[in-house]
Amino acid sequence: MILQSIVTCPHCGHRKEETMPTDACQHFYQCTNCGKLLSPKPGDCCVFCSYGTVPCPPIQEAREKKRE
Repeated sequence: MILQSIVTCPHCGHRKEETMPTDACQHFYQCTNCGKLLSPKPGDCCVFCSYGTVPCPPIQEAREKKRE
């Protein structure tokens, strides 16, 4: 499981590597550059699934189970 994801702010384009929580989805993320509060896009469970380079651990786990 990958726990690092680079979040890209859709407002200013700032990118920052973050460690994702393993036990829950993160519903909000504040950009460290412009200060905007990000929330998931419709249909996504968390900000990592919407703006990150890697989906959150619960989604990664679900995809692994589908492959089995």
